[in-house]
Amino acid sequence: MAKRALIAMSGGVDSSVAAYLMKEAGYDCIGVTMKLYDNEDVGLCRDKTCCSLDDIEDARSVAFKLGIPYYVFNFKENFQDKVINPFIDSYLQGATPNPCIECNRHLKFEQLYKRAQTLKCDVIVTGHYARILERDGRYELHKGLDARKDQSYVLYSMTQDQLAHTCFPLGFYRKDQIRAIAEDQGFFNADKHESQDICFIPDGDYKSFIEKTRGCQAGPGDFVDRQGKLVGRHKGYYGYTIGQRRGLGISAASPYYVTDIIPGENKVVVGSNEDLFCRDLLAEDFNWIMEPVEGEIVKGRIRYHQEEKEAIYRLLDDGRVEIHFTEAQRAITPGQAVVLYQGDSVVGGGRIVTAVRPD
Repeated sequence: MAKRALIAMSGGVDSSVAAYLMKEAGYDCIGVTMKLYDNEDVGLCRDKTCCSLDDIEDARSVAFKLGIPYYVFNFKENFQDKVINPFIDSYLQGATPNPCIECNRHLKFEQLYKRAQTLKCDVIVTGHYARILERDGRYELHKGLDARKDQSYVLYSMTQDQLAHTCFPLGFYRKDQIRAIAEDQGFFNADKHESQDICFIPDGDYKSFIEKTRGCQAGPGDFVDRQGKLVGRHKGYYGYTIGQRRGLGISAASPYYVTDIIPGENKVVVGSNEDLFCRDLLAEDFNWIMEPVEGEIVKGRIRYHQEEKEAIYRLLDDGRVEIHFTEAQRAITPGQAVVLYQGDSVVGGGRIVTAVRPD
């Protein structure tokens, strides 16, 4: 009897080809789309993003062409609770979140995984560019072979059970090969554009989204330098992120960059570009895919698609992790993820609490 695969289909070329590859591999496939929100609810026109009605119809059309059943699952309440609300809370606390990581953690590999079990599926399948390998009875998460498309960074939170029941067929291909397969199969979405990273934010205006969704407004506050001197006025602290230069509106002989955010005082601290560099950070909510080895030399990545740099880590009694980079890193940002690698393999990752700057 063929194994059964639940395919997460967004209507894009990647998930469409993932479905095709799994069917070719002999799996009994079921295509599904997660309905995460109504576009109008987050201020978007209907055809703007990956959750639009058009994209659902695109996914349905590919499933029909492949001859596989297709369903739409309503996960709007879960998405609001696990992704949108924490996203807003993070900004209000002065951090900069990565909602794609939370969506993978709580929606794709938790809620959708549970639905796959209910449907007696052996594996859940997504169009991520990453690889899952088994070694000595333990599952490892590796980078996708296409370095430009590698998505291992946003998958670090996966558990051993999830890795054991997940397939990433695209991890062994380059993006151009995926588009070629789609063209060969006559998929109409072979040349479809990439979806934007944060699907529910109109035009990247996080501040307006927060204010509209929560009905709150911090109001103007002070820009201060690192000595506490007033250098200007800002439009609300949650409209800024560490390392930001553009849009500050401060007249000065040298450019200012955001170096810290103090929500309780509605203050944004600015400094020079050099002030953004440090070697140490503290992370929490750490997930270990490989067994941690105290003092192990690894490579760390502090933002999506950034080149990893050599680092060592130390485990704290409370479960948090201190990470020291041998080379100073620019704009270590609370709320973002730090992911550790050994070669192409993910060691583990967690959420950055703070950058630890020297006195």
